[in-house]
Amino acid sequence: MPVVRVVTSHEQEFSDFMAGAAPRLARTAWLLCGDEHLADELVQQALTRTYLHWRTARGRDPYAYARRTLANLRVDTWRRRRREVLVAPPDLPETASDARADQHAERDVLVRAFATLTARQRRIVVLRHLVGLSEREVADDLGVSVGTVKSTASRGLAQLRSVLGAADATPESSTPHPTTRSTDARRQR
Repeated sequence: MPVVRVVTSHEQEFSDFMAGAAPRLARTAWLLCGDEHLADELVQQALTRTYLHWRTARGRDPYAYARRTLANLRVDTWRRRRREVLVAPPDLPETASDARADQHAERDVLVRAFATLTARQRRIVVLRHLVGLSEREVADDLGVSVGTVKSTASRGLAQLRSVLGAADATPESSTPHPTTRSTDARRQR
């Protein structure tokens, strides 16, 4: 007699959530660690924990629950391993045959910009501005003061503006990058 597995609405609901959330979580995980394989592991662990606590997660915002779990898992690995290196991927080919070449080029610029940050700057910028944690939460998670979070985030964002502004500068265009305009305006005040 064959065994028939009945999928419950709870399992189907989580499967639907997972299908939509996994790609977004993978991007966040990659920005946090810079390693595709480690990012995949973090996403799997975060989704497993979200599933185990699905009753709690679905009552709130399941994506926020999974994203926070992902960030906590990454912070745990930082605590275990104090040193890491973010390696930028090799150059993209000069000519791309697909229609998404511009997207790939923009992604390459962003990856290279994040690679210029120190490990601490990258952690704080990603947790604060991508994951959306408060300054206090980031400070508690990383074991540093709120002042350290503020100053490190400020230096990291300035570095990103500088790198992205330089990457955007072309001989044909004298218009500054949108992220540098606000900085220039503040300097003039």
